[in-house]
Amino acid sequence: MPLHPILLAGQWRPAQATGSFRIDNPATGETLPDEFPISAWADCDAALDAATAAAAILRTTPPEKIALFLTRFAERIEARKTELVDLAHAESGLPKAPRLAEVELPRTTGQLRQAAAAVLEGSWALPTIDAKINLRSVLAPIGPVLVFGPNNFPFAFNSAAGGDFVAAIATGNPVIAKSNTSHPGVSRLLAEEAFAALAEAGLPPATVQLIYRTSHADGERLVSDPRTGATGYTGSRSAGLKLKAAADAAGKPIYLELSSVNPVVLLPGALAERGAKLAEEFAGSALMASGQFCTSPSIVILLAGEAAEQFATAVQARLEAAPVAVLLSSSVARALGASVQTLQAAGATLVTGGRAVDAPGCRFANTLLRVDGDTFLAAPEKLQTEAFGNASLLLTVRDAAQLTAVLAHLEGNLTGSIYSDTTGADDALHALVEPLLRAKVGRLLNDKMPTGVAVSPAMNHGGPYPCTGHPGFTAVGIPASLRRFAALHCYDNVRAARLPLSLRDKNPSGKMWRLIGGQWSQGDVAV
Repeated sequence: MPLHPILLAGQWRPAQATGSFRIDNPATGETLPDEFPISAWADCDAALDAATAAAAILRTTPPEKIALFLTRFAERIEARKTELVDLAHAESGLPKAPRLAEVELPRTTGQLRQAAAAVLEGSWALPTIDAKINLRSVLAPIGPVLVFGPNNFPFAFNSAAGGDFVAAIATGNPVIAKSNTSHPGVSRLLAEEAFAALAEAGLPPATVQLIYRTSHADGERLVSDPRTGATGYTGSRSAGLKLKAAADAAGKPIYLELSSVNPVVLLPGALAERGAKLAEEFAGSALMASGQFCTSPSIVILLAGEAAEQFATAVQARLEAAPVAVLLSSSVARALGASVQTLQAAGATLVTGGRAVDAPGCRFANTLLRVDGDTFLAAPEKLQTEAFGNASLLLTVRDAAQLTAVLAHLEGNLTGSIYSDTTGADDALHALVEPLLRAKVGRLLNDKMPTGVAVSPAMNHGGPYPCTGHPGFTAVGIPASLRRFAALHCYDNVRAARLPLSLRDKNPSGKMWRLIGGQWSQGDVAV
């Protein structure tokens, strides 16, 4: 079968390939027929040139055209739903229903429509006006954005349709999508529909480009190239930090979502009150999508005692009774096994699982490990190794003092959860624990498992390093996610006719919120 073409400079054309790859169906182990190219630097160079030209046009493109593209793209995805779901199932092993067809694909089209509404309304750009001295500022497109998508969300985080893509386009930037090698076929189908939607909306054809794979060196060269405006990356910590080092050396913004163990703290009163229910809730959350969510709870922390032992026994029983789900790829299964070995070498005890399953496809036994507070504090970095998949670590501490010491050694995480009782018995301990955990996470939850991310303006899908590269930004939640891919443009004593529409005296939409003279307003500037 010939190599699939790449989408480059407004055309589907053969890659300047240095090699090729195919992927396996993770559920069956069978190699899928499609073959995709590994692009040489010549493709990357041409994509950057084309994106730079597209960016110049997009800077003066009316928001209505960008909103139309986002809306038509959503409609086109929905029209091709069956084909997309079938291929995503084959490439990822994720179930067609409800996961792909009823949850992830609607979330993807919902993001596109939310972004379209934000583009038309315009407040995301934070237009700010000081009319007394004629000084005005607004967020504006930053330039070509590279998007590296992850393996675990073939639609919602896809480099050619997902959250980073949506945010970059809505901000007025062209996107060079680097497909995740776990779902190149899905990325191709999405890019086909994006390309068609560009023509319908009248946007530059190079606004969306797609490359399937590059060398690591060319990836680092891409993020640091002078033509690159910014990069969005979701994936492994090791690869992400290499890209960050290259981008930082060139002074280029890069927004990373990396590893997270999402600690869950179960306070004593909660365990005594509803321990069996918490075991069920935790096991269900930890095994959802075989633990392959970035917000899966990987560490549960509780005070040692009889209630903790009962919880551990109940969790073990549930993990052993639950079916073993398919992992996303053989590389995920290998990495999970390596992480479990790292945790054991650092002092964790294997309770159950810990091995690959002898069955078709990519499967690893549901796994539970245990460690006490003293052992954890002796090797906190190793014992926070992310075991991406269906493996969890149960950490017991002897008292409140050791609990606070453990929390002080936690790395930055996307989420952190605290469960307390309903009668107030845990309130004093909660007051001690909450500030410590709050400082370590982007999203704090009470009496709720962290699995899943709501597409809401109030969402923070981010947090302190090393879960992300910067604690001030979110990858989910419109309009905040858009601001990652913008530059602050200031206009000093610029004539009215030369200002962007959002900074002129008249509010261009009548709905846009602008900070005028220190007051938020949807009105015009008083003359």
